[in-house]
Amino acid sequence: MADPSRLRPDDRADFEAVLHHALGTADIRDALGADPAGRAAAHLRAHALDHTDDIAAAADEPYRSYLAVRRAARHEVRGPLGTGTLLPALVVLTPLVAGTSAAALLLTGALLHLADTLGPLPGSLVAAGWTLALVAAVTGLVTLAALLHTALRRRGATPATDQVEHARLVWRQELLDRGMLPHLRRHLVPHPGTAITPCSPPDTLTPCPARAREDRTPCSD
Repeated sequence: MADPSRLRPDDRADFEAVLHHALGTADIRDALGADPAGRAAAHLRAHALDHTDDIAAAADEPYRSYLAVRRAARHEVRGPLGTGTLLPALVVLTPLVAGTSAAALLLTGALLHLADTLGPLPGSLVAAGWTLALVAAVTGLVTLAALLHTALRRRGATPATDQVEHARLVWRQELLDRGMLPHLRRHLVPHPGTAITPCSPPDTLTPCPARAREDRTPCSD
């Protein structure tokens, strides 16, 4: 069984949508805007996609809740004819086959009676026809009841759908706040054309004054 904390393939589109939204956040967009060629943005996006599971793990609890609600909703809206076995096909086909067979037997028996055929065959065919007609009627009612039950369940599935959508939105928000934005901000790379000078700590981009650059001496207080 797959680890519940790992991102499911069908949730990959949501992950990429959150990534796209995060890349458009003001501070990240401004930082990436220093590279007009877009290489920094492409690198950051590729890095996030390469670390999908690590980023998704930050929102593990809401993701598990989302999966549980989605699984419950799918089970709830699955009707009695959707069991994944041969039963649905049998329930639907039985009244059709029985009704067709009953009509054929009754017609054959009636023709034999009209032809004054001797022996028990005409009566046996008619009796079998009526038996099959009864089977067709009973199974038809069962099928109709099952279909009606399924329709009513699906009609009442809107609250379940709303719960799934709510859980999905909660997960996406947590993924953005706890996972995606912190990851992108940690891995923002300064524009390669910007020099870091001895005047500033290595993590800042404040240039030396012009006179200090000309004297080629470190800035001092």
